[in-house]
Amino acid sequence: MNLSDNTDTFLIRECGLAEAEALLALWQTAGTSPSITDTITDIQNTIESPASVLIAEADSRIVGSLIATFDGWRGNMYRIAVHPDYRRRGIGRALVKEGEKCLVGQGAKRITALVEEKYPGAVAFWSSVGYEIEPGILRFFRNP
Repeated sequence: MNLSDNTDTFLIRECGLAEAEALLALWQTAGTSPSITDTITDIQNTIESPASVLIAEADSRIVGSLIATFDGWRGNMYRIAVHPDYRRRGIGRALVKEGEKCLVGQGAKRITALVEEKYPGAVAFWSSVGYEIEPGILRFFRNP
């Protein structure tokens, strides 16, 4: 998917295996919270899985990302990140739109987004693209 306006041009596409290190570097530069799965191997495993690991490319570099997964019941989007030098250019919105397209194409009728509440800009972004906070839901996790 090529998107452009008068000043910016970027491409949304699937991430390749050889780009795992660049994707990890983007997450670090974008200031996302580190995760136990922030390894080259885990990223490559995700790229090889049925998940859609989407990246935005501009100026011959990875400047945005989103992971969209479908578990057969619900679509989930997470790890959205846009390089600080490329924010406010529509890249995040384009990633979400493409992620939704992938998930709906797989049969998703409901899509959720994992968003860290400690980042008010992220919360505002998801609200701006039409997502609502689901009241009464807590997320539990465990690292086995």
